[in-house]
Amino acid sequence: MDLRLKMSLLDYVILAIYFLGVLGIGFAARRSIKTSLDFLLSGRSLPAWVTGLAFIAANLGATEILGMAANGAQYGIATVHYYWIGAIPAMVFLGIVMMPFYYGAKVRSVPEFLRLRFNDSTHLLNSIIFALSAVLIAGVNLYALAIVMRAMLGWQLWFSIVIAAAFVLVYITLGGLSSAIYNEVLQFFVILAGLIPVVILGLKEMGGWGGLEKRVRTAQGGGENHLHALQGTGVGSVTNAIGANWIGIVFGLGFVLSFGYWTTNFAEVQRALSARNTSAARRTPLIGAFPKLFIPALTVIPGLIALVVVKNLKDTPDGGYNNAIPYLIERYLPSGILGVAVTGLLAAFMAGMAANVSSFNTVFTYDIWQQYIAKDREDEYYLKVGRVVTAVGVVIGIGTAFIAAGFSNIMNYLQALFSVFNSPLFATFIVGMFWKRMTPKAGFWGLLTGTFVGLFVYLGYKFWGIFDFGSDLEESFYGAGAAFLSDVVVSVVVSMVTAPKPDSELRGLTYGAGTREAAADLASGDEAWYRKPALLGGVAVAISLLLYIPFA
Repeated sequence: MDLRLKMSLLDYVILAIYFLGVLGIGFAARRSIKTSLDFLLSGRSLPAWVTGLAFIAANLGATEILGMAANGAQYGIATVHYYWIGAIPAMVFLGIVMMPFYYGAKVRSVPEFLRLRFNDSTHLLNSIIFALSAVLIAGVNLYALAIVMRAMLGWQLWFSIVIAAAFVLVYITLGGLSSAIYNEVLQFFVILAGLIPVVILGLKEMGGWGGLEKRVRTAQGGGENHLHALQGTGVGSVTNAIGANWIGIVFGLGFVLSFGYWTTNFAEVQRALSARNTSAARRTPLIGAFPKLFIPALTVIPGLIALVVVKNLKDTPDGGYNNAIPYLIERYLPSGILGVAVTGLLAAFMAGMAANVSSFNTVFTYDIWQQYIAKDREDEYYLKVGRVVTAVGVVIGIGTAFIAAGFSNIMNYLQALFSVFNSPLFATFIVGMFWKRMTPKAGFWGLLTGTFVGLFVYLGYKFWGIFDFGSDLEESFYGAGAAFLSDVVVSVVVSMVTAPKPDSELRGLTYGAGTREAAADLASGDEAWYRKPALLGGVAVAISLLLYIPFA
């Protein structure tokens, strides 16, 4: 079954209006860029509601739309673990515990925090690892964007990838992070407008949620296990569709992978660092947590519907399970609404790619180029470097898009990347932030060991036949756990035989070493009770637990 969207003139007009609006935001943002900090961190001037929506929209790219819908089709309701265990607690932890350290230290990136906490070796290692992961993940979003453009226009995959990359390059190069963030806010609402009709019309055809459940039970590749999140997760008796027990889900996904991604991934943290003060920075991930709670309705449910209505979805050409959302758009949406939905998909993928490219250019410019290659230049020089590096990142992303094209479920690929790159980094952060005795050398050797262990587990499972896991996702859970634990063990052992930094150099960087002066005064209204981070975080976690009840 070939995928080809029947776009009308009205649909193309809607799409053109959106693209013109995106470019308009880029040109408008360009006027406010005077320094490299303006280009790479929006001058630390944005309000919490803007950074909060951008925070969640930056994640609402291929990972969410194509990837989670693919998971919904392949693994069923258990996919909600990625949201209610695998996102909300970590987002709350970032806002309440970690953002005061990040923002208070006035760092421009996550790797720069490691330089202050540990040393240049740890900083450079993390900068290189992050730059690599950023362009790999940018390629995933670019590949997803190309899938939609091919379905919409009938273009070859390679041509769609190049055209999509060129457009993202233009608007980020024009307006830097401000352009990316304000476009992400716009894209968030466009995404909702595009996906909500798909869910409504799909459920209507199924006869409501009850009708969908009945059809999933008998669908090819479905079954009763597709309809439960917690059943069949016992140790030694795993029968759930995701192929993992509760230890892997809670520890591997809910702790290591989730906290590793949300608290150390600069593509997300960068949005909070662009906020106007400490309060706004802390509330950024907490504001983003509330829409995140309900995104499964727009991803997991369409995945289940696609499993029912698309014959042999797993084997559909050029995408497999990744085609779930495009097929539903083709099936349900009439002219006009189809244009909105396609625009929403393109918006999502551009948001995801832009987030990774904008974080890549910041880390490369500040943490690699300025720190180790060309020190003490005029700020205008680094602004130019940032723009050039943006183009370089997009070009590399084109190459990594073809790597992503080799996976029938891009979420499996992304989770493998997170288990290798983010999990050991989180271990280094969490130990270093809560144990001031951790030494600079421990930071380097722990991070290096954890990264190699995560890569070894993945290669041993995928290519060498050393490990046997129930699914690709289970591998990512246990691979993440192995990377995390090996990092912790090495960090502790090395710390015992090497010298730590004195408290005077750790102030504001780790618990027990004293605090720095407040990073910024509260703006008017920030002190209101309903803006308290602890309250916002507590409510978000409570809702996430309650949402499990109907799907246990």
